Amino acid sequence: MSASRPAPTEREIQEDLLRLEAYRSQLGTLAQQHQILIASRQDHARARESLEGVERSEPSSEFLLPFGGETYVRGSIQRTAPVLMGIGSGVVVEMDRASAAELLAKRLTKIDEAVRDLEGQIATIDERAEILSRRLESVSRAAAAGDVGRS
Repeated sequence: MSASRPAPTEREIQEDLLRLEAYRSQLGTLAQQHQILIASRQDHARARESLEGVERSEPSSEFLLPFGGETYVRGSIQRTAPVLMGIGSGVVVEMDRASAAELLAKRLTKIDEAVRDLEGQIATIDERAEILSRRLESVSRAAAAGDVGRS
């Protein structure tokens, strides 16, 4: 701590501790959001890769079609068959494969942007928490040396 700055009062220390706890809580929330975005990105990337795989396959190829719950059915896909795609709120639309691939690519771009923004927020809050934590450590060391608490 610099000599020009007076020792913080107990109230200021409590406020800093509350602020640090708030930062840690925000970081936890942002980390959860980050995990959700990463999972969504993986899901969208798998869907895009699957569409591309269908395009590259032989017309008579057989696929394992996922039903959920680790349940699959063997089947074939007609190349000209439309794709059913969720657009939110439980609404599903029918579109051609090229449009579906384009929409998936756009979604991936938006998810990537959201991940970058979120990572920036995480870095900013983490930096603030680190600065505050160092300041509180400094106050704690000074208190242990008998320099604080005389306000």
